[in-house]
Amino acid sequence: MTAARVQPDRRDIAEAQRIVGAVADAFAAKVVGQENLRESLLIGLLTGGHILIESVPGLAKTTAARVIAESIHGRFQRIQCTPDLLPSDIIGTQVYEASTNSFITQLGPVHANIVLLDEINRSSAKTQSAMLEAMQERQTTIAGKVYPIPEPFLVIATQNPVDQEGTYPLSESQTDRFMLKEILRYPSAEEEVEVMFRLDTGVYDPNHRSRPVVGLDDVRRLQDVVRNVHMDRALMHYASQLVSATRTPDEFLPRQLARLVEYGASPRATIAFCQAARALAVLSGRGHVVPEDIAKLAHRVLRHRLILGFEAASANVTPEVIIDGVLQAVRVP
Repeated sequence: MTAARVQPDRRDIAEAQRIVGAVADAFAAKVVGQENLRESLLIGLLTGGHILIESVPGLAKTTAARVIAESIHGRFQRIQCTPDLLPSDIIGTQVYEASTNSFITQLGPVHANIVLLDEINRSSAKTQSAMLEAMQERQTTIAGKVYPIPEPFLVIATQNPVDQEGTYPLSESQTDRFMLKEILRYPSAEEEVEVMFRLDTGVYDPNHRSRPVVGLDDVRRLQDVVRNVHMDRALMHYASQLVSATRTPDEFLPRQLARLVEYGASPRATIAFCQAARALAVLSGRGHVVPEDIAKLAHRVLRHRLILGFEAASANVTPEVIIDGVLQAVRVP
């Protein structure tokens, strides 16, 4: 029998705000701007969901992932994906030890709290599948033995939308396993100047590590609080309706937009909505979800789950255009 949810009280929310605020401050001390990225990373950390980031190089993705790991006193690993990267390079392998005439297991870099998969679309489909299996099962299997991955566990995968030569695009079933997709934009002129100022002050020196502000136990407690955040059944229905509208666009969108949608989002999108909305409520200092939480997450939850036809590109129609139309068409409870 499943245990009943115990809605967090004021003390739980206050403690959650303290933990989240400390991590957010550590993030802001190193990363200039990128508020949406900060929010998405915190949501991923609080829910155990993974984040897909699309951006050109140089927009502080590695810095953001590293500072989150350092601030929670977690282990950080960065994996640079290349076409010759093997599954064993990620999950680990057995190595022969001559002194003992036996094999020893060497765990791969996926066994960390925060893992950055840089340019995941440069690795082969076989390697991508090995990583995504670890993301889903929270374990790896080496020579028939199972090795659990430490919790909390957050994978941040990046892909470059500009240079597509020699890449292996993620399949639709693989992208569906990421809870959120964030698209990073260039910083403003003022933000870029602030980066230069911090560079001069030594903030980005290799030896300048962020001080741990919370522990892994704090994050685990916070995840428990998020799981117990109240979400009314009507809001679950609202999230489900948004997802369903992408599957039957003819019923919700103008014909010229509806015909561009080939496939809508899967049930994983509804699950992502409910989990991420609870985390967003905690980030906002609430113990319950409101409709605005779901609407705010719509682009991040749905943009990588919609499959548009080739005519969409020629008409300059992006997934965000479809999502905006769905948000306007579905009644808010």
